[in-house]
Amino acid sequence: MKYVNLCLLVLFPLSWFAPLMRAALLPLFGMDEISVVTGLQSLWGSDAALALLVTFLAVFAPFAKTVGLALIHYDLLKPAALPVLAVLGKLAMADVFLLSLYVVLAKGAGMVTVETAWGLWLFTGCILTSLWVSWRTERATAGD
Repeated sequence: MKYVNLCLLVLFPLSWFAPLMRAALLPLFGMDEISVVTGLQSLWGSDAALALLVTFLAVFAPFAKTVGLALIHYDLLKPAALPVLAVLGKLAMADVFLLSLYVVLAKGAGMVTVETAWGLWLFTGCILTSLWVSWRTERATAGD
């Protein structure tokens, strides 16, 4: 479990730069790739409050949770911190929901072409794996 969690310390940053989706105003024009980082760059220019929220949900919450779990796995943090880490994991999952909602809304607009890309699957997989590691860690420490 701890090695899977350590892998997430590499995979999360990779998922932030990976293309989540490709979008274009009309299918005739080239598709622009959108990642967590490029989305955040756009948001900072137009809505700093929303950019701060998305930065927390997409970057800080999952990475802080993963670091916290690593600290528990190596006995550097008490398992009493698990409920806080579980909340961080749920907040990170909210970001995946928001991304999915944006894809559905954009596809319904008619003039916009949106295709999901491999980065969305990677980011979602990282979040779900992190939730699984958290659940397993909680069960393992409950027996102690």
